[in-house]
Order: sequence, then C-alpha cells, then structure tokens
Amino acid sequence: MLERLFDGPCTLTRQRAGPLLEERLRYLSYRADQGITRRILQETARSLLVVAEALRLADRPGEVISLSEIEQQALLYSRHVVRNKRLESPRAAQTFRKHAARWLHFLGRLAPHCHPPHPDAETITAYGDHLRREKELAPESVHSQSLMIRAFLDRLHSAGLSLREVTLAQIDEALMTLITSKGYKRATVKDYASYLRGFFRYAEAAGLCRPGLAAGIQTPRIFTQSSLPTGPTWDEVQQMFALVGGDRPVDIRDRALLLLLAVYGLRSGEIIRLRLDDFDWDREVFTVIRSKSLRSQPFPLSPSVATALIRYLKEVRPRTPRRELFLTHCAPLRPIDRATVFLIVARRLRVVCPALAHHGPHALRHACATHLLNQGLSLKEIGDYLGHRHPESTRIYTKVDLRGLRQVADFDLGGLL
Repeated sequence: MLERLFDGPCTLTRQRAGPLLEERLRYLSYRADQGITRRILQETARSLLVVAEALRLADRPGEVISLSEIEQQALLYSRHVVRNKRLESPRAAQTFRKHAARWLHFLGRLAPHCHPPHPDAETITAYGDHLRREKELAPESVHSQSLMIRAFLDRLHSAGLSLREVTLAQIDEALMTLITSKGYKRATVKDYASYLRGFFRYAEAAGLCRPGLAAGIQTPRIFTQSSLPTGPTWDEVQQMFALVGGDRPVDIRDRALLLLLAVYGLRSGEIIRLRLDDFDWDREVFTVIRSKSLRSQPFPLSPSVATALIRYLKEVRPRTPRRELFLTHCAPLRPIDRATVFLIVARRLRVVCPALAHHGPHALRHACATHLLNQGLSLKEIGDYLGHRHPESTRIYTKVDLRGLRQVADFDLGGLL
C-alpha cells in the first residue's frame, strides 16, 4: 500500500518505521476500497502518522481516546505548523481532528460522545413500540412520529414545562406557532395535530399527563380530495429524459434512477433500498420492498429500464462489495440517501418545468399515476401498481382525467338544452 502512495525513499522509510504500522495500513486499505483518490490517501497516511505520534497511541494499547483529547492535541499540532510564527492554523487543526476521529473510530478506540439523556427518552421509546405493536405502523412512520413528538417535548422543556404540567392552551399555542411563524400548510398541521392527539391519548392511559388533553386537540378541517396531485405531464417527463442522455457517469446513473421512479412510480425510500439481489435478469423481473407495508412486490423489467440499468452497472457503478444498487458518484462510496435522490430529481425537473410546485421524487410518482390513468387502467390496477393500501389514495387521480372529463362534457343532452 505505501509503495503505491509514495515514491520518495525517505518518506517510505518514515512511514514504515512509524508507530502502529499494521493499524495504519488496514485503515488505508479500507479507505482505498471506498474509492478514495491517491492524493487523499497520501494526506491520510501522513496525518495518521502525526496522530499516532501526537497521541502516543503505541504506548497506550487498547486505550480509548476522548474527543476532548483529540481537540487538545489538534490545537497543539496546529501551533507548530507555521514554524516561525506563534499562530494557529485552523486547517491543520481540522485535518488532525478529522483523521484522528475517523481512524480511532475504525480501530474501536474512540470514546463515544455522551449526549445528555432526554428527560422523556423512555416515554418516546415506549410510544414508538406502541405504534409498532398496536397500530402496526411501518418503521418509517414510527420514526417520523417519534421525531415530531421529541421536538414537541423539547419545546416544552425549553419553556420550563414538563409533560405532566402541559395544558391544552399551551398545545394550541404550539400548533398556532407552526401555522403563523413556520407557514405550514393546513394538511401538515392536521397531521401534526393528529400525531399529538395519538400521543396524548397514549400518555393519558399511562398516567403521564393530565386527562382530557387528547380530546381537546382540534385539527384543521381538510376536505376530502380538496387538492390536486402535483406532478409534471408525461410529455414533460419525456423531455426530462431527452436531457439525461449524456455519456457522463453521473448522467448514466441518474437516467437509470429516474426511469425507475417514473416508469414504476417508486418512492425514494424504495429506490435507496434496492439491492443487486433484487434483480432476476434471467426472468427479467425485479422486486421492490414497499415503504409503508414492507411487502415485496415484483415488477417486470421494461426494455428501456433494463438497458439503462445494465449500462449503469457495466460502465459506472464501482466494483465494490456493497450490494446496494445506487451508490454515490464521488468517494467515499456509500449508498445514496433520500436527500441525494431528491437533489437528482429536482435538478432535472427544474429544467423542463420550473413552475412546478414540487420537484421531488413524488412528483414523478404522480406523473406515473396520471399517465396510467390516461392509458385506460382502472383505479384498482393503478393502486395495486403503486402499492396503495387504500382506494382513497388512488381516487384523487380521477380529477386529472381530462380525457374522461371531456367525454362527459361532450355528452349529447338532446333537446334538454
């Protein structure tokens, strides 16, 4: 490894003679497997030697190192970077701190950062278990509700209140703050209030708060099917794909990802969970784990999607033991996350339809559903295709069936008019 990084004999000798040679080589190999460039690996190798010497790691075998000690040594090291001046170099300290923390974490020698325990941590955990066990909610729904409840309780504690002391008026005030200061839409506030009502219903049954709070939480009235699904037209989707036909690696990856979103109406969570093992190339099918029901659903591989995926796998996707389908384009190689999926879709959609209200992955899901409706599929077929659990989730698309509405408008009423 060292011979691949350094050419100078003096540098090689210093690297080989330094402390914890085996541990440094293991970490460098690990970073190389992540696709780190040679230049960054050289910087890493030099920094590891400095870290090992500054922290005297060879003299303290197995001892865990705290972040505060790393910070102290980083400041001391930065003062010696500029030899003739008693000035600190922020970049030197940052480099020391970064490589020391990552390497010691890799070795299992970094002391865990102890966050102060949340006053209601046990309550939040117990409520999450209740949602999974009694309500049978998907893990993503449980996680989002738990985060919302935690944020609400944090707001109480910052105001010097506790769960046992909170009143209905204070809950209403928190909801009004969301509407006035943060500009949340009525549907979002309704979901927030519904989550709070469910939590306080649980807290009342457990004797954790005053009785009657859950019944007093009112949600904004939302009329059924009051909104239209927001998404590009199918023509705009085709225009988007016409602009993602380049030979750059990022274009090849993005085209494969966007085709899966648009053709199959997948959610972003379903995209990032796709693995190489989910594709049966002999039978030309692949399997998706649905985000909400966690059920597996097979799909036939269309020729255009299969072609884009094969090109991505052969020409772009790095050779790595990771089994996730989509990986980051730049090192360190890791599976893409929801934020990355959103940025990929938004960057492409804003070019063809800048006036669209929402440019995220769900916009392509709406476009897929509307296209299927215009192709003549029934609501039941569209719901099954998209993985909807309730017919109401699909019925909203009847309002954008312009072809059907025109047929109604052209109906001959004879002599009635």
